[in-house]
Amino acid sequence: MKLFHGSYLVVSVPQILAPARMLDFGAGFYTTTDSGQARNFTKRFAHMNKKRVMNSYTYDAKGATANLSVLTFHKADELWLRYVVANRSGAGNPDAYDIVKGPVANDRVYDVVEAFEIGDYSEDEAISRLMAFRLTDQVVFKSESSLRYLVFDSSEELGNDE
Repeated sequence: MKLFHGSYLVVSVPQILAPARMLDFGAGFYTTTDSGQARNFTKRFAHMNKKRVMNSYTYDAKGATANLSVLTFHKADELWLRYVVANRSGAGNPDAYDIVKGPVANDRVYDVVEAFEIGDYSEDEAISRLMAFRLTDQVVFKSESSLRYLVFDSSEELGNDE
């Protein structure tokens, strides 16, 4: 399986770094199957006068699934919502899984998640609103052992007009 990671540098050796902010699936190395999503992510670096680089990898999903603890969310449902809220609040269990796969809570989606967190939406209302979005995916490598199933293929420096 081909995965992509948008950055401001070539990431030939992926690492799990402590995040500067709370993320959907907690600390980990974030990738996606959607090259457009990775490309869009790099746009934030152009505003900081940094390069925009899209890295691509081959992921051995069969090997990882057979040997590691993998959690997969097939859609933005109640379990996904609870998991994202727990991680974004810092209450998630960082050691529970080696790899987590599922929908991305982008800025529009996070508005719904945030409204749920503060009590403006019930869980049912939040899920109903989330179903209206076309959500892209993320595959997050959360343990050092999970990174063995991710092999760097190439990187591409993007221009500011891409």
